[in-house]
Amino acid sequence: MGANSNDSPFLKAKRPLNKTASGYATPGAARISPAFAKFERVEAWVFDLDNTLYPPDSALWPMIDARITLFLMELFGLDGVSSRALQKHFYHRYGTTLRGLIDEHQIDAAEFLAFVHDIDRSSLAPNPSLADEIAALPGRKLILTNGSREHALRTTERLGLGELFEDAFDIVAASFVPKPAPEAYDSFFRKYGIEPTRAAMFEDIARNLVVPHQRGMTTVLVRPHPAQKDFREPDDRRDEDTPAIDFATADLVGFLKAVNGQLRMAGKMAAE
Repeated sequence: MGANSNDSPFLKAKRPLNKTASGYATPGAARISPAFAKFERVEAWVFDLDNTLYPPDSALWPMIDARITLFLMELFGLDGVSSRALQKHFYHRYGTTLRGLIDEHQIDAAEFLAFVHDIDRSSLAPNPSLADEIAALPGRKLILTNGSREHALRTTERLGLGELFEDAFDIVAASFVPKPAPEAYDSFFRKYGIEPTRAAMFEDIARNLVVPHQRGMTTVLVRPHPAQKDFREPDDRRDEDTPAIDFATADLVGFLKAVNGQLRMAGKMAAE
């Protein structure tokens, strides 16, 4: 569904932080930060979904992960341990379990996506503070996920964010080519007419920021708090500082609040 489709359920709404030597960001003083000049040119704000718009200690990802294992158990008649091992083999080799199942076993992707995302989202609490800051960002807001569009729709609605996003670009729209493959991002840019140098990407997996950074996007790694539980895959937790990470934060709301404050300040100064 394109950016101009009137029937899109997402089409209801069309701080500086000082960058440290390590490449991570902390709240800055009440002034225009040169480090945040990148955000002044941003016209499209792109967010990953899982473990980015909700925290990695949420019960959602473990439920999805368990449903994937169960799908493999039922598909192949395997025990839980063997199914789990096969699941991780597919994930590490192909980028997603689904891609491995499509390439090696020609499964029905729609059946898989419906099954693994059939979860209870009641543990997710609405996040009005996050909604306020995303709403305040100037320009387009989109989701880019390796999950399904239906999952993105239901999850953002639960979080109170559903009316803020123009659309969600999912694994189906990407022809089942997952992030971090360059083709996934390039097809996203083409579909929505995104100029990468005028866009920002928020993502919880560092390797998924490499191609966006190469394309010219401003990149933000969303990390868990140090004391927070993290249910992600061990490889997905690796967030060592790399040139692909422009900023990193363990407080997405606070980070966006600072960015919005900087942009408002820049606007006032430009008007004077």
